[in-house]
Amino acid sequence: MWESETESVRGREFGNGFFSSTKHGFNTDGFQLKGQSWYVATDIPNDLLIQVGDINFHLHKYPLLSRSGKMNRLIYDSKDPDLKRIVFEDLPGGSEAFELAAKFCYGLAVDLTAGNISGLRCAAEYLEMTEDLEEGNLVFKTEAFLSYVVLSSWRDSIVVLKSCEKLSPWAENLQIARRCSESIAWKACANPKGIKWAYTGKPSNVSSPKWNDLKDSSPSRSQHVPPDWWFEDVSILRIDHFVRVITAIKVKGMRFELIGAAIMHYAAKWLPCLIQDGELQADEMSISSHSNSWKGGFHMIIPGTKDDNLSIQAKDQRTIVESLISIVPPQKDSVSCGFLLRLLRAANMLKVAPALVTELEKRVGMQLEQATLADLLIPNYNKSETSYDVDLVQRLLEHFLVQEQTDSSSPSRRSFSDKQMYEGTHRGNNLNPKSRVARLVDSYLTEVSRDRNLLMTKFQVLAEALPESARTCDDGLYRAIDSYLKAHPTLSEHERKRLCRVMDCQKLSVDACTHAAQNERLPLRVVVQVLFSEQVKISNTLANAITLKDPAETRYQPLITNRKTLLEGTPQSFQEGWVTAKKDINTLKFELDGVKSKHVELQKEMENLQRQFEKMSKPKPTSAWSSGWKKLGKLTKMTTVENHDIGPQISTTIEHVRKPPRRWRNSIS
Repeated sequence: MWESETESVRGREFGNGFFSSTKHGFNTDGFQLKGQSWYVATDIPNDLLIQVGDINFHLHKYPLLSRSGKMNRLIYDSKDPDLKRIVFEDLPGGSEAFELAAKFCYGLAVDLTAGNISGLRCAAEYLEMTEDLEEGNLVFKTEAFLSYVVLSSWRDSIVVLKSCEKLSPWAENLQIARRCSESIAWKACANPKGIKWAYTGKPSNVSSPKWNDLKDSSPSRSQHVPPDWWFEDVSILRIDHFVRVITAIKVKGMRFELIGAAIMHYAAKWLPCLIQDGELQADEMSISSHSNSWKGGFHMIIPGTKDDNLSIQAKDQRTIVESLISIVPPQKDSVSCGFLLRLLRAANMLKVAPALVTELEKRVGMQLEQATLADLLIPNYNKSETSYDVDLVQRLLEHFLVQEQTDSSSPSRRSFSDKQMYEGTHRGNNLNPKSRVARLVDSYLTEVSRDRNLLMTKFQVLAEALPESARTCDDGLYRAIDSYLKAHPTLSEHERKRLCRVMDCQKLSVDACTHAAQNERLPLRVVVQVLFSEQVKISNTLANAITLKDPAETRYQPLITNRKTLLEGTPQSFQEGWVTAKKDINTLKFELDGVKSKHVELQKEMENLQRQFEKMSKPKPTSAWSSGWKKLGKLTKMTTVENHDIGPQISTTIEHVRKPPRRWRNSIS
């Protein structure tokens, strides 16, 4: 993609990519391929057969012995003087690289390109074609081409680094991969001014042109270079080489936003169904065909499949996920929270190392306020309890609260948060991170509450994890509670009351109060609290409206005018809610008054019964006065029955009997 201005000059000095060795050359017209065998077009019969993989080379000993130290050792150290067959099973680069090396030994011109240079350099090292045998041997030639041609070109460096994937560990030992990675990192971080722009954006299966073909197709230097120009080419690399390039770019000080964007681009190409928005469902035990759209990627593997042939690909995907987690920049906004959550979902699916999963969870907690509900709905791949991983969300929330506490304790962060809160209060449309997370948690609770396997304890812990100040309105929490009660109709009255304690009735809106007053799933005590809190809010609103007015106007203007004005400025839905709530409150008041009056009556009756019981239980005292009256009564009855003619006498007797008590009363008084 990039081509230095001096690249074409270096190419001309190197013979335009062609080189040969005429010293000790063999008179030949070249090589001829017949079936699976190569023959040298010469009149001299061959005396050596070399087998590399499935390809046979019918060659001569002398050209090979003059330039290969390994061939010298194999032939001269062999106990067989008539050795005519040698097999190379582990030759790096395979038959293609050995073909070029053999042509070089015969003095034929060899066409060096970015596609074959790495294999030929490793084959030359394997065959020990060094300067000890001949000056300008193959090791020197290939090393010079790498240093002066390949490393000066962006596109050639990418192609060579890609070709190193099949040359391990030779490419690592010869520092080919390291040098190409450093070259790519330097060009990605360099100022594009003064360098010809040759961005291709082609996939990996399109062969790169030769090193000196770029100068004809390069646009002018004044062409605008986008900051993400290098994403597409770097994304074709294998994960270990990509990590090496990103690490080198970090060292050179590139912006962390660009590094994060490059990581997301790479993940979207190699893990399309794991990272992109349209992920597969967790219970689908199949391979995604979408991941095959790019021929260099891996298949989508769901753990739990019965096909044992897919285990290697699953391990490859796990390696990619682990590597991407390890190179994500530590800055907060280097990558999006949605990408981190999708990466976390892939990590749980592929059973990534627990230490990396914990680190990724902390990263998600740093920017949890940016998440969406769809990102949080991570399936529970253990399938032990709930459909969604509620424990994971609980841990993310804990990391978020720890991060918030750490940020608030810092003076600079605290002053920034106060300023942001002040601006958000005046603008009216900005919420602090805790409020946004509270809304997100309420939505998550509403979604997962439909799961009948969700324990009420987990619901309560997640709902109460945030402080009370995080929620200015509990409508979302009430919606989640109502959804949980609907999905769990077998809860007892005590459990319903305990569940409703996580909600503050005073933070409910008018619409929520109206719904709660008619909700049969709520306990009666909660309904009364809702109605009472709504009545208090209405009274406070009316009182505040009266207080805010001019005292002179309030003195002469009745209350009904203020209430009418207040209701006129209230939305129709709120007015209807107030009317309904007022009716319910009046009905409850009437019932409460009736209960109070009945209570008072029962209390009075109880007191009367208690007095009568006390009188009956006490023994009555006997005195002379009472016994005298009893005797007098009996005497009166007897005299009345026996004789009706002695009236004057009885009256005299009665007077005689009644007088002493009067004198006794008088004496007492």
